[in-house]
Amino acid sequence: MTKARGSLGVLALAAMLAGAPGSGAQTPSAAGWQAKVRQQLPLLGHRNWILIVDSAYPLQVSPGVEVVETNADELAVARAVLSAVDRSIHVRPLVYTDAELPYLSPQDFAGIASYRDDLKKTLAGRIVKSLPHEQILGMIGEAGKSYKVLVLKTTMAMPYTSVFLQLDCKYLSAEQEQRLREAMKTR
Repeated sequence: MTKARGSLGVLALAAMLAGAPGSGAQTPSAAGWQAKVRQQLPLLGHRNWILIVDSAYPLQVSPGVEVVETNADELAVARAVLSAVDRSIHVRPLVYTDAELPYLSPQDFAGIASYRDDLKKTLAGRIVKSLPHEQILGMIGEAGKSYKVLVLKTTMAMPYTSVFLQLDCKYLSAEQEQRLREAMKTR
């Protein structure tokens, strides 16, 4: 192998590890993840997901899943994303958290009680569903087969702290959809 070919192989590997296009992961600048949210949000609709996850969240291989490293605090990312979704005209978030979160012991995870309090404030006024982590991952894996899932990886270093946002139509409520389906049955 020539020195030039060896150098090209090292460069290719470095690009892949750095999150080159096609690798499923991107590492933008600090403001880059916010630009990614601004860019993607108008394109996302009901059945898409935005995940704000801890640093150990797995890199998924479903074709619709895109992972972006934020290098930012999880709650700051959650607040920014929720604010952006709230300002949108077309989608609203269905919020999920891990059912395991309330059971984490402060003896095992310093700061978990404070995080739970801050998360509660961040999600105040929203309906939040808690499901087992594996069940949420299954829902996301299925969605990623057909729909876009944007994963924003944060610097959080405690388990079961992720915030999962399944996007739903803002201008058609579940009640309106149900009435529509009932009306369709009568015709």
